[in-house]
Amino acid sequence: MSEITVETVFRERKDYLMLALLNSAEGLRRKIQSAEIHRPGLALGGFLERFPSQRTQVLGETEMAFLSSMPRERLIETLEKFFGFSMPWIIITKGIIPPQEMLAMGDRKKIPVFSSRLSTTELISRLSNLLDNRFAPTITVHGTLVDVYGVGLLYTGKAGVGKSECALDLVERGHRLVADDVIKITRKSASFIVGTSSELLGQHMEVRGIGIIDIEALFGIRAIRLQKRIEVEVRLTFWDDTVQYERLGIEDKYTTILGVEIPIVSIPVSPGKNITVISEVIAMNHMLKVYGEHSAQDFSRRLTERLTRANTAKDYLESDFE
Repeated sequence: MSEITVETVFRERKDYLMLALLNSAEGLRRKIQSAEIHRPGLALGGFLERFPSQRTQVLGETEMAFLSSMPRERLIETLEKFFGFSMPWIIITKGIIPPQEMLAMGDRKKIPVFSSRLSTTELISRLSNLLDNRFAPTITVHGTLVDVYGVGLLYTGKAGVGKSECALDLVERGHRLVADDVIKITRKSASFIVGTSSELLGQHMEVRGIGIIDIEALFGIRAIRLQKRIEVEVRLTFWDDTVQYERLGIEDKYTTILGVEIPIVSIPVSPGKNITVISEVIAMNHMLKVYGEHSAQDFSRRLTERLTRANTAKDYLESDFE
């Protein structure tokens, strides 16, 4: 299970979340094990049967006004029940300072209590993005990722098939490299995945016979991207005379990466074949499909209609004796 400590988030994103620690630092080693965020209004009201205590607890102005309205005896009783759960951390928004009883109880239970100057909506939005990125499923694959006309093409295939050389040619034609050799793929949602380069390699590329080159230094900042949504996998293979390759493209083929289904196109590589131009066509053809235009299916439909009309006319003429 993925996890991150409260201390790590506080140290790395304190300014972004506008956080201030209000009680002891003893609880900073607590682990955040979920990207989910919870506003514990019902829990503070006494309903604790389905309280998701493993989530980050965010208290806004409404929750704090509710606590402030309580007599001290009831406040202590409510907080005792609330802090009876092992929560990772508590954040109070809008810079509101909580009652001392809450801070003292947080110290006793070693649960860190923070204040943020952000509004509740803004804090939840920022924290959700941060935690979603931290807890998103991730894998590393061998390949090359290029932004071609705004479409993320993931090139895969055996070593030496020409993935990097194709990417280099695309960059020279004005397209942008995202990553070469090692690609970190993250599932951002149930419907799309994003690829980035490894921190060590960055936007460097290995070209056989030359070695490691720096794409940004050679072609400028416009030749690279830090990340890109992966929309099509282009699988490069060595030409094999015994294999029957796709000729019509009527039926789309798909592959699945981290549970996300994306189209896959297999391109056989042979001497003299211009994979760069083919790549541009793949990107443009994908965009046509996104907008509802499927060239192969449209051609097949028109051909079927023409043959049907021709057969109908033939049958009519054969039965016409006038």
